[in-house]
Formats: sequence, C-alpha cells, structure tokens
Amino acid sequence: MARSWATFGVDLHLEPTGPHLRRGLTDALREAVRSGRLPAGTRLPSSRSLAADLGIARNTVADAYADLVAEGWLTARQGSGTRVAEGRAAPAAGAAPPRPERRRPAYDLRPGTPDLGSFPRAEWLRAARRALTAAPSDALGYGDPRGRAELRTALAGYLARARGVRADPERIVVCAGFAHGLRLLTTVLRARGVRTIAVDSYGLDEHWRLLAAAGLAMTALPVDERGTDTRLLTDPGRSQGAGAVLLTPAHQFPVGVPLHHDRRAAVVDWARHTGGLVLEDDYDGEFRYDRQPVGALQGLDPGHVVYLGTASKSLAPGLRLGWMALPADVTEEVLAAKGGVDTSGVLDQLTLAEFITSGAYDRHVRAARTRYRRRRDALVAALAAHAPAIRVTGIAAGLHAVLRLPPGTEEAVVRAAAYQGLAVDGLTPRYRHPDAVTDPLDALVVGYGTPPDHAWSGALDALCAALPFGENGSGIPFPGWIPGHKG
Repeated sequence: MARSWATFGVDLHLEPTGPHLRRGLTDALREAVRSGRLPAGTRLPSSRSLAADLGIARNTVADAYADLVAEGWLTARQGSGTRVAEGRAAPAAGAAPPRPERRRPAYDLRPGTPDLGSFPRAEWLRAARRALTAAPSDALGYGDPRGRAELRTALAGYLARARGVRADPERIVVCAGFAHGLRLLTTVLRARGVRTIAVDSYGLDEHWRLLAAAGLAMTALPVDERGTDTRLLTDPGRSQGAGAVLLTPAHQFPVGVPLHHDRRAAVVDWARHTGGLVLEDDYDGEFRYDRQPVGALQGLDPGHVVYLGTASKSLAPGLRLGWMALPADVTEEVLAAKGGVDTSGVLDQLTLAEFITSGAYDRHVRAARTRYRRRRDALVAALAAHAPAIRVTGIAAGLHAVLRLPPGTEEAVVRAAAYQGLAVDGLTPRYRHPDAVTDPLDALVVGYGTPPDHAWSGALDALCAALPFGENGSGIPFPGWIPGHKG
C-alpha cells in the first residue's frame, strides 16, 4: 500500500490568503506549482495531514485539491495519492538556464582517483552497523577537535604497522582530506613566521594555489631519478630561507619516484638544524608492486615531520577523511587553527575505525593492490607491443605511470587522445615554477585507477592509438631520461 505524506512526516509550507479560505488555499497551491516550487510528480500530503498542519477543516483541503485536479494542475489516483501534474510547473523566476552537459570521455586515464566501483560497500555497511550499535550517545555531540578517539587509536596502530609511522593517538588530528590538513598547517606556519615553503618542481596545481592563497612564497626543488633534491635546502640561494618543505617521498607525484635514502636523511638533518617543518604527503604509498614498501619519512624524526594521509586513494575521496600525525609542539597550534570543533562526520569516523580494527581495511587494500597491479602490467604489455619506443617509469608503486614522449609532442598526443575519446594528462602542466633550473619534460601521466576492469582493454587500445608510434615501434627514438634534468 502506498504510504502517505503523513507517514513520511514531510512538511509543505503554504500561506493561504484572502477572506475565503478555500480560494486562498487553492491559489497558494496553484502558485506553488506554477513557480516551480512544487515540481512535476511531487506527491502532496494527504488532505488529513495538510489540514492538521494548517489548522483548517479537512474538507477545505479536499475541495482545494479537487478544484486543482479539475483544472489540470494536479492528478489524483487511487493508491497513488495526489501529485503535481506533468508539464504544468514553470521554472522559477530568475532561475539560471541549464548548463549544457559536457561530453564525457569514453575512458578516463587522468591520475588521482581510485576505482570507485570497487568501493567495499557491503563491508563498509557492516562496519557502519557495528560502529553505530556500539557508539555511546555522546559520540553524536560536537566532539573532540582531534577527531574520535576510536579512529585515532585505530590509525595509530595501523600506521605504525603498515607505514612505519610513530604517533601517539593524542597527536593524531582527523581532518576533511589532505587539502584541509594543508590549509590548517599553512595557518600554523604563518603564525610561526614562515614566509617561504619549498615544494617539488612537479606537483599539483591545487596544492600550489592553496599555498599561494595562504600568503606563502614557494621555491622549487628539482626532481630526478633519486626523487626530490632535498640537498638544495641547505643552499640559501636556492632555498630562499624556506621554513618548511612539502614532499611526497614514498611515490613522488607525478614523476613517480621514491625519495632516495640519502635525501631522506638530508631533509631530516635540515629540519633538525634549522627548526624547519617537513610536510609529508603519503599520496598513494599503500600501493606498491615490485619493491619493498617505502616507510614513512615521519618514522625518522616524528619531532620535525608532519605525516598526512587520507582515505581518498585507498577507499574513496568522497569520504573526506584524512589525518595528520603531528609533532608534540605542533598539535595544539593545529587544534587552535581548526577552531575547537570536529570537522569530519562522526559516523564515518566510527565506521572507518571499525573497518580498520576488524581487518577489512587491510583486506581491501591487498585486493586493490592486486587489481591495480594487473592493470599496470597490462599497460606495460600493451606499450611494449604497440609503442616499444615509449619508456614507462614510476610504475613500482602508486596508481599512475609516466610515459616519456619525444620532445615537442606532448600537446599533440593529448589532443590525439581526446580524439580517441580518452582523457589523459600531460606532464608539463604539473611543472609550475620558473625558478627551477630545469625544463619540463614531454610525457603523459596515465592513471590506471579510474576505469573499471571491463573497460581497461578498451582504454589501452585508445591510448595506443593516440601515441605517435606504429605497432613495429616506428617513430623517433629518444635517449633515456632523467626526470627533472635536461637530457
């Protein structure tokens, strides 16, 4: 049996006007439909429910409904209730015209997004039910600005075990993703008197814009086959007195190389001697394939390194869950910048805590690692067969690969890919800083997280068709490359 609006408890705001109540109600309903406030197909409250809400007789409402049905504004069917008729509502005055829909690419190989179709819905739902059942009532209050203790405790254990992070739950702060965490840290840096931050010469526009908006000047550090050249931090002429550095040491984005152990030691030494702060973005460090896992830089010196992680690559960016493992003297400053309230949904925090402690998170990451490795292997095999002159790098870990192109061809290849219905990013737009001493490289940054498994072979066909090489490897050969250096 169809449920009425009284069952749903849905409210309908109406203001009948004029001396005649029935006419005033009829006019108010008609105007609500005409203006678009009640869209076509909207089910109206039952006459009994609306009469009770408005404090009028039920017959008055029933008569007003009958009048509008006779005029064609409403429809009434047994078992279906009273609804707004199709084709009678007009757009509200001043409404913006609908935007034309963008043509979606057939295949999306842009980096930065996991396979959202593989989100573990059933396991997540089970974890949510267990977490909500066990949660005390006060968990639904405003809460600790650091985040729920259950999640911070679960994260401390997981990060120590899987990433080598040394963190007390009291010094973990939950945030709404990496950008939110970085924004809080820029507030702290500015309050500490930091005016310049060192960044990779290759990186994300979003991060650079956020740093610039915070009033921080940026100095670029070159990236080569050993990762970011952190040794340049000790050169005052190159570092420009930077008081902090932002790195992705496990798998540099977008070049895809890990930070060499000598340079890991160098950046920690710099932080110790200068009092500078290292911001470690563990971008997609949980996904590694052909190497031992690279532990978090934070493990070398928890007193000078801020570790930032999120669920965006391992689960889904829409969860808006991230975390920071902070040095003791930074924690209170971050909490002050956060404003004294928790900014992430409590139920999602509790669910993620349960998801981690139950072992479901580990199982999901292992399954995803296997799936992404299969896609990466298929990408390498397709390029070897159809474009053997293309060198693929950055594939030992992460969710993307870098395809080196002959000089001057990147823009044309991106256009050719779009013609094939393929969205793919070039490397050059990720190179932003003119003070870097090297020229940007021509390459594609190919993500293998977004397409579902059934579409992967088609995406590879479209990619190979866009590359400037024939099946026999014909094309312009080019020398081996070292990212970040003129070659």
